[in-house]
Amino acid sequence: MAASQSSGTTKRRNKNVSNGVSGSEKKQLGQWGRAWEVDWFSLISVILLLCFAPFIVFYFVMACDQYDCSVTEPVVDLYTGKSSLADIWNRAPSFTWTAAKIYAIWVAFQIVLYMCLPDLCHKFLPGYVGGVQEGARTPAGTVNNYEINGLQCWIITHAVWFANAYYFKWFSPTIIFDNWIPLLWCANILGYSVSTFAFIKAYLFPTNAKDCKFTGNFFYNYMMGVEFNPRIGSWFDFKLFFNGRPGIIAWTLINLSYAAKQQELYGQVTNSMLLVNVLQAIYVLDFFWNEAWYLKTIDICHDHFGWYLGWGDCVWLPFLYTLQGLYLVYNPVQLSTANVVGVLLLGLVGYYIFRMTNHQKDLFRRTDGNCKIWGRKPAYIECSYNSADGTKHQSKLMISGFWGVARHFNYTGDLMGSLSYCLACGFGHLLPYFYIIYMTILLVHRCIRDEHRCSSKYGTDWKRYTDAVPCRILPAIF
Repeated sequence: MAASQSSGTTKRRNKNVSNGVSGSEKKQLGQWGRAWEVDWFSLISVILLLCFAPFIVFYFVMACDQYDCSVTEPVVDLYTGKSSLADIWNRAPSFTWTAAKIYAIWVAFQIVLYMCLPDLCHKFLPGYVGGVQEGARTPAGTVNNYEINGLQCWIITHAVWFANAYYFKWFSPTIIFDNWIPLLWCANILGYSVSTFAFIKAYLFPTNAKDCKFTGNFFYNYMMGVEFNPRIGSWFDFKLFFNGRPGIIAWTLINLSYAAKQQELYGQVTNSMLLVNVLQAIYVLDFFWNEAWYLKTIDICHDHFGWYLGWGDCVWLPFLYTLQGLYLVYNPVQLSTANVVGVLLLGLVGYYIFRMTNHQKDLFRRTDGNCKIWGRKPAYIECSYNSADGTKHQSKLMISGFWGVARHFNYTGDLMGSLSYCLACGFGHLLPYFYIIYMTILLVHRCIRDEHRCSSKYGTDWKRYTDAVPCRILPAIF
């Protein structure tokens, strides 16, 4: 970890690294990661997201609170004059100090677990990789160390939750649902605060000035981030903490609170709610079991930390990824046995494809190709690239196993799992299907974005790879 520079030195170095670099020099320095320049389409998209994404979240949550999760009735009411925007706004719960206290305790608790408790799970769980791990090399050539203890944080948090629910009774298991919209206000405050702090930090005291990218456009810099790996001290890493702590650990707690509310309202928890809880818990636990592997994914390896990650992880993830459970509180669905089995199989098969595809890639990387994939030694394309310090590196792109079926076959499994969450809710409303629509757009966009980076990074070697594996996500289709 490079020490932070003084303000004057930092500003001079940032200028040299970004605005003072010619096009040919950018190529030489390894132009992968976030964009150097912003076109008009990207700028308009960024401004639209900054303006409307918070209202999209509010709209869905409000639709459940006031219209039993119908996404069309609020529009009809506004069109017919039955309600006005002011009416809808005034009916929605606002910020409360109770919610602020709950949220502050929650975030503080996760910071303590993240910073103060070194991982012990890797010492007694066979196959689990935790403790201090190295991340991927940044464009500037830096390799950061991370304390991988997310699984431990998840276990402790849920142990406290169940101990409270069945023994201590400090708070109601429905506490999250009961304060849902006030908590949305608190999450927005944190999301905007951390994004703004990271933005200012990148200008005044970046962790590594060589890993900062300035486009010259305020809105793009704010949303997509300037600093690659902003940190406070040696261990508090913004990307790892906000990607993998308050939001995603809360995901399963939020679903448990929804189930508790269903039990309170109807005297039972429906099989659809159980399906959503189980399938999404598998996904969350998989994330924490493979947190060390996550250090090699696009979020950590390529994305800079800005509003896109800061606000997105605080607000978008916990409030929109949990829409299925929220919907089932207002619209309980009891599925037939055949439908339960079908949805469960779809989710489990999707998870298997997602996990095994990523496992094959991780195994290939760890052994440098000296392994067996589907019973034989994997084939690969030999590639080279330059980091920002001008150093040439070698890399291998596997074209065997699931990675020979499609270039992003892990996304195929992810989409199958996402669809299973939605199907568990039946077909009564569109709202629970927002997740599969959003995930399709997100993963297709991420696929194209990742391939653009790889094309810039590997050059003609990437063309050889795409010729060997022509399909992106769906074989013979896309």
